[in-house]
Amino acid sequence: MRKVYFDNAATTPLRSEVIDSMTHVLKTEFGNPSSTHEFGRSSKALIETARKQIAEILHVSAAEIIFTSGGTEADNLVINSCVKNLNVSRIISSKIEHHAVLHAIQDLQTSYGITVEYVNLDQSGAVDFAHLERLLADTTQKTLVSLMHINNEVGNILDLKHVAQLCKKYDSLFHSDTVQSIGHYPLDFTDIPIDFAAVAAHKFHGPKGVGFAFIRKNSGIKPMIFGGSQEKGLRAGTEPVHAIVGMVEALRISYQNLAQEKTYITDLKNYFKTSLSKEIPEIKFNGQCADNQNSSYTVLNVCLPVSAEKGKMLLFQLDLKGIACSKGSACQSGSNKGSHVLSEILSDEDLTKPSIRFSFSSFNTKDEIDYVVQTLKTFVNSGNTLEHQ
Repeated sequence: MRKVYFDNAATTPLRSEVIDSMTHVLKTEFGNPSSTHEFGRSSKALIETARKQIAEILHVSAAEIIFTSGGTEADNLVINSCVKNLNVSRIISSKIEHHAVLHAIQDLQTSYGITVEYVNLDQSGAVDFAHLERLLADTTQKTLVSLMHINNEVGNILDLKHVAQLCKKYDSLFHSDTVQSIGHYPLDFTDIPIDFAAVAAHKFHGPKGVGFAFIRKNSGIKPMIFGGSQEKGLRAGTEPVHAIVGMVEALRISYQNLAQEKTYITDLKNYFKTSLSKEIPEIKFNGQCADNQNSSYTVLNVCLPVSAEKGKMLLFQLDLKGIACSKGSACQSGSNKGSHVLSEILSDEDLTKPSIRFSFSSFNTKDEIDYVVQTLKTFVNSGNTLEHQ
């Protein structure tokens, strides 16, 4: 059976160079980086070199990069510490954030009684900046704004610099989940006065289980995990040297090839949009994903013109045809609930129809897109199942 992978927003395949770099470390650099002997010092040197390389890419100091197990931990570390240690009593966010942010905020609201407010969104899911500024201006409480750079389901891009400047204007802190953007877009945190960011390696062809938090120097953030003094005392636990080396190798290659791969993937996305519109004229594109200026070139979220009953088994049927995609965030796959993102921006009628997220990488091809488009066309124009070939 043919296999086609269009779920890169959930995770990406590892680059061969990343596997090679990790394998080398696993074979030769097994020392505990906290040990003072040569084996430990050698591992420690790899970690600090990786930290400096990441810092150079983001134009920050190495001390501002804290390695974590991924984006979820980085989000939780920052948001929790802002409330527990930085006297934040009010958080402004949106209802289409990743659950790593939304659930952390909801827990803090229950446990600490903080004020939580959600910025208005337009029908495409774009943030209402005028409303955000009113919220920022209308309080004396210490406030944290947490808004993601690129939405993981519909690909909407937030103007990070504008939000960061608004937060500075009103003396508020700004955290952003940049999991879907780091490795795909150049970000200069010297130019963008953001306070905190979260990153996951497996979104840019690196390994799972590793990421980092950008924490602006002298922020006052305190640890969430206690034990040793690793990661400037902010994240106890022996660092996974091989994973950190793999992450920085993936990040280095992503930015080295950024212009070329962005052009290639954008062309794929445009070809997909055009082909879908031609073969399924009533198809709709959710959020701002059809607008290349305001959405990520890696994500396309579509609403198919079929009934709710027919759409129930769509992902299963696509899986039988070897096509990997998703109805939303992979982190929700165990839930029976629909997408919380789409529920905020789609009409009641469109919410009854099946929506699917396709997400791309440079590993994809137009031939794969042709296969997916024809499979979807067959499904839309046929009964409730696809003939298994």
